[in-house]
Amino acid sequence: MRAETRIQRIMPPLIFGVAFLLLWEALVKGFNLKPYFLAAPSKIIEQFFKNASRIWEASAVSGTNALVGLIVGTVLGIAMSFVLSRFRFLGELITPLAISLNAIPIFVLVAVLNNMYSITSEIPRRFMVTLVVYFIVLVNVAKGLTQVRSTHIELMHSYAASEFSIMRKVRVPNAVPYLFTALKVAAPASVITAFVSEYFGGLQNGLGSRITNNIATSKNAAAWAYVFGACLLGLVFYTLSIILESVTRKGDKK
Repeated sequence: MRAETRIQRIMPPLIFGVAFLLLWEALVKGFNLKPYFLAAPSKIIEQFFKNASRIWEASAVSGTNALVGLIVGTVLGIAMSFVLSRFRFLGELITPLAISLNAIPIFVLVAVLNNMYSITSEIPRRFMVTLVVYFIVLVNVAKGLTQVRSTHIELMHSYAASEFSIMRKVRVPNAVPYLFTALKVAAPASVITAFVSEYFGGLQNGLGSRITNNIATSKNAAAWAYVFGACLLGLVFYTLSIILESVTRKGDKK
């Protein structure tokens, strides 16, 4: 029954995806669109397999930067959310600053960071991913730690529970679903931030730089092949976040 349910969930998006690609192919051939305007899916797939090794190498670079930023940003976001939930006045001071930093365009911060580090350094890109992930995790986990039902807190107080016990037994379990919601958003966002940061300097060895280089030389099909690689990388990160949530829930049930 579970297998049938999974198939029922997978089939609609799969059918839609295939239909979308067929329509795309038909429009390109039907209207005789030039490759520099819009490449056909068949050409993109051809270029994807033709440049598979290069796409893999670029994905490894961008994926590593995204993974490092995702881990560091998640750890820092969780740590800061605990601090803000314990000291509310700090939340009033730090939250507006975090929002302001997150509102600064990526290219501005990356340009500044590229001037601070050598051209071979990956720190600027990883820092940008960390900043984006940190904000997403901070907001969601802090919400989970603070938006607890008053009846639960009152019940714990009636048992003379300490603040640490309330945090461990009430606030943290309430914040876990918020954390995984944040990871589902932050995981693909880390990939996007990683390769977008490559547009503004640094080593030309990631997905973002390869996309811009191919577009600049009018190799649109090859550029779309690297975009496809970026999409697959984002899906891998998103799938890992779902698997992590599933494993955690099974562990809690046991």
